[in-house]
Amino acid sequence: MADVLTFTDSGIYCPAGDFYIDPWRPVPRALITHAHSDHARWGMDSYLATPTTAAVMRHRLGEINVQTIAYDTAQRIGDAEVSFHPAGHVPGSAQIRIAVKGQVWVVSGDYKIVDDGLSEPFAPVRCHAFISECTFGLPIFNWTPQDVLRGQINRWWAESAASGKTAILGAYALGKAQRLLRLLDPDIGPILTHGAVENTNDVLRAQGIALPATTRIDAGITAKTHPGALVLATPAALDTAWARRFGPASTAFASGWMALRGVRRRRAADRGFIVSDHADWVGLNDAIKATGAEKIFVTHGYTTAFQQWLRDQGHDAHIVSTDYQGEGFDASEDVA
Repeated sequence: MADVLTFTDSGIYCPAGDFYIDPWRPVPRALITHAHSDHARWGMDSYLATPTTAAVMRHRLGEINVQTIAYDTAQRIGDAEVSFHPAGHVPGSAQIRIAVKGQVWVVSGDYKIVDDGLSEPFAPVRCHAFISECTFGLPIFNWTPQDVLRGQINRWWAESAASGKTAILGAYALGKAQRLLRLLDPDIGPILTHGAVENTNDVLRAQGIALPATTRIDAGITAKTHPGALVLATPAALDTAWARRFGPASTAFASGWMALRGVRRRRAADRGFIVSDHADWVGLNDAIKATGAEKIFVTHGYTTAFQQWLRDQGHDAHIVSTDYQGEGFDASEDVA
């Protein structure tokens, strides 16, 4: 039996439906797992995505031809049946299920299995073949529990404010920034946001997602006008003239890479919070087990090590080369 999906120079392709999933080159029809810029790119003739992903895509890409599909709703495209299911990565993110002649394949996009209180919780989808990211596919990567993370961040903010410093926290504008907002204690002080973060907040609020009150940083906003504030900024904005306007500051990064001490040292951050919108080691293994898949394809991340681990566990595991980036510090999310 022919494979449901093939891997091409333009992206993951379904011959039975004549569509691509998260293509990185212009194609006639693209199904999009989520709105991060390495998965949702400009130039496709048409797009299909969840309503929240579509809204963020319009904000980032401008006028595009995008149709929407609700979670858990089957749609026929050519000889393929497709449906979108929560991936838990960021609001609106989806795994895409493709069924052709009794064979079911699932493209996970990016995902995490921990319910962060913001994104639609990950829902395992049974399948014959599962295409999985492995951004953090090593045992060293294990995320801080949500309640512990809340305490760590708020204590750091309160201590910074008490010492006369502005707390500046770097995080992706889509997903992680809003997740962190949900953890912040507004009784400590005002919450200020970089324009890229606040623009995304506006889009998500319009989709009915509740977020704490924030103040967009403009030319008149300084440490003097908002003492004791926490600044939520994109990673690329840290250690720039924009950030230095807040005077004495304590800087922190929120990233899965903070599990590696050398990364924090290279970024010269005062604090590092170990959190990601991608699955950690346990999450990857639990998600793959829950699918019951006979064949696993791994992409973007520690592919060689993770493939070998899966094979050692008895899985039929393969590596797929893609243009997806996973989680970094200076990716284009910073300017969205």
